[in-house]
Amino acid sequence: MSNKEKIVWITGASSGIGRALALRMAQAGYRVAASARRADELDKLKNEAAQQGGEIVPVPLDTTKPEEVRAGVDRIEREMGPISIAALCAGTYEPVLAHELTAEKARPVFELNFMGSLNCLENLIPRMTRRGEGRIAAVASLAGYFGLPTSAIYGGSKAALINMAEALQPDLAKHGVKMQIVNPGFVKTPLTDKNEFGMPFLMEVEDAAEAFYRGLHSDRFEITFPRRFSLILRLLQMLPYRAALALTGATVPKEKHPAFAPKLSRS
Repeated sequence: MSNKEKIVWITGASSGIGRALALRMAQAGYRVAASARRADELDKLKNEAAQQGGEIVPVPLDTTKPEEVRAGVDRIEREMGPISIAALCAGTYEPVLAHELTAEKARPVFELNFMGSLNCLENLIPRMTRRGEGRIAAVASLAGYFGLPTSAIYGGSKAALINMAEALQPDLAKHGVKMQIVNPGFVKTPLTDKNEFGMPFLMEVEDAAEAFYRGLHSDRFEITFPRRFSLILRLLQMLPYRAALALTGATVPKEKHPAFAPKLSRS
């Protein structure tokens, strides 16, 4: 099949990596169905792709709502054709320190990052296995490798997604479906703009989308970028906890934690 005959579905396409990847896939000749909650941003994306000679069809939906995901996938396959490649990019980030951790803060992050991807998989897997072909790439994060300060919620949701993809890959491979996990490092997006600390090996979103695009055309299970940062975190995984936690502990922003607030003397 030529690229023009392949349907690509991308979630989280209104901003960040999802948006940049949608433009890159459309530029390469794929017919792209782009999903996100913000319909106005998807319309802008459609127009930008058209100016570059590409085709993007907006399919607004919220991945945390199973009925919207089901209706969206039905619409794509009915109006455009079978989904050949799905890139599950919808996600969010909530940095927290220990004293800020609450279930209320964690719930929406897990609902979008993990359950949102699961809602998509629930609708993609039966269709692709029935056809005996397809590719699914779920976006996790290098933060899922090891618990890092401020990422207790975000990293936990991405670690769960990595584990799920690892468990699904051997089974799906037997049915002709390629499962991939995408683990980016720091990419300049509205989400990383929340960070108040230095971000090593920060990538421009277009460079990240290009690395993602190349990974989708490979046989690798894991697509990761930037390479140097992923190697550093892999090494961190291999260290004894005593050494690894000493290293990560040195990055905790102490000045924001009440335990480190200056003591006031009484007069």
